[in-house]
Amino acid sequence: MPMSTTTSTSMIDTPMIRGLARALDQGAFRHQLIASNLANVDTPGYRTRDIRPFVGDLQQAMSGEEPPFSPMARELHGLMERPDGNNVNVDRESLLLAENQLHFQVAVQFLRAEFRRLSVAIHEGANS
Repeated sequence: MPMSTTTSTSMIDTPMIRGLARALDQGAFRHQLIASNLANVDTPGYRTRDIRPFVGDLQQAMSGEEPPFSPMARELHGLMERPDGNNVNVDRESLLLAENQLHFQVAVQFLRAEFRRLSVAIHEGANS
């Protein structure tokens, strides 16, 4: 008897996978913002933009919590501003880019582990 599409979809549609997918979406979005900040380092009046830190969402994904992902960028206040009104700091943005890449890679590794776990469960179930 063929397995229904609904059943196969729900097997991989777990809170952990949804949370990790959101964490990856946020990491990709934050990468775009950081790249935009770096691209505008010489634009007079440009204000650094960011979203809330990635690590909180990764921790929520691991616990199975499902907060809504709202990819809204916000201007950061309190950063050193140059006379032309631009507040982009290349060193800060480079550090954030490296940190974001690390968090993204960790989320990918967790996602791989989750798929391996599901694959083992499917193969063991088929062999029973």
